Amino acid sequence: MGPFLATFVYFVISVLIVLIGLVIFENMTRKYKDMEEVKKGNQAVALSIAGKIIGICIVLAFAIYNSTAIYETIIWGAYGVVLQLIAYVLFDLFTRSFSVEEQLLKNNIAVGTISIGVSIGLAFVIGASIT
Repeated sequence: MGPFLATFVYFVISVLIVLIGLVIFENMTRKYKDMEEVKKGNQAVALSIAGKIIGICIVLAFAIYNSTAIYETIIWGAYGVVLQLIAYVLFDLFTRSFSVEEQLLKNNIAVGTISIGVSIGLAFVIGASIT
């Protein structure tokens, strides 16, 4: 496959995986709907979503770089989404003194900033482990 076609295919796959990941995250959120909060101007939720998007894309970049076939990128991308989900659940569990979801709903920018950091930081760890 030529480089231009391959780039386009990887782009389409990446967009689809990011969208699927966002839908899964949206369904995990019980107290609010992500895009409704973004429309209201909730910056904490927007930061959290941005972290998820960037995190998934980082994992996909490593997957594309290290895969020899497109199907490997799809598998690693899906696995990366699952690991990002686990990271978010762990982040919520380790903050016993407050609920991440409630704080994001209250537009707590500090929690949104930590959320983006968790997503991006762990994406680099996940991505670096892809071989």
